[in-house]
Amino acid sequence: QVQLVESGGGLVQAGGSLRLSCVASGQHFSLYSMAWFRQAPGKEREFAGAIGWSGGNTNYADSVKGRFTISRDNAKNTVYLQMNSLKPEDTAVYYCAAGLYGSVYNTRIQRYDYWGQGTQVTVSS
Repeated sequence: QVQLVESGGGLVQAGGSLRLSCVASGQHFSLYSMAWFRQAPGKEREFAGAIGWSGGNTNYADSVKGRFTISRDNAKNTVYLQMNSLKPEDTAVYYCAAGLYGSVYNTRIQRYDYWGQGTQVTVSS
């Protein structure tokens, strides 16, 4: 069993930056690929990016590529999402997710085993 807790969301102006954190409790964090998804009001939850167990592999949605960076610290059981050059369309609830032995190319919600409760990111224009 893995529990995920996100933090770091908030209100930021367009062009600004935020860093989200997701702390995992439970064992074997390093066996999980970790992903960030987001869900805007009235829209489906969508994949933003993922990182492999070692941190060596990453994959990003086209909409965030070049602006968002995922990293992880296995010693701290934590995954991060650094978001730069934020746009109003990035406004959403951001969720972290864990997939046991998963691939960074898993972009479907169903491929992930555990989810956090989400953190709100609001980008004002």
